[in-house]
Amino acid sequence: QVQLVESGGGLVQAGGSLRLSCAASGSIFSINAMAWYRQAPGKQRELVAAITSGGGTYYADSVKGRFTISRDNAKNTVYLQMNSLKPEDTAVYYCKAVARSSPSQAMSSDYWGQGTQVTVSS
Repeated sequence: QVQLVESGGGLVQAGGSLRLSCAASGSIFSINAMAWYRQAPGKQRELVAAITSGGGTYYADSVKGRFTISRDNAKNTVYLQMNSLKPEDTAVYYCKAVARSSPSQAMSSDYWGQGTQVTVSS
């Protein structure tokens, strides 16, 4: 089992900053990519940012210029630095790892964290 432990969520005023962390642990052979998703009430879960093991990144248009994803491969940890937060960023944020737990696993699987609440007040 691959476990993802998140931290850093909370309540912040508009314009403020938060830094989310997600550490993967357990049986891990390789991690192809890690990503952050979010889901607001009444909305579908959406991809916010992603990063490959080689450092390539992707950002949703709504967060470009404000959020930065980074990773520490040695620690199997991904971070999401969120600046200039807006009330529209309020959501439950989920960490995802695309990983193989052993060499015998032919294909990568998606592993999800439990989610952490980010609330931005106006």
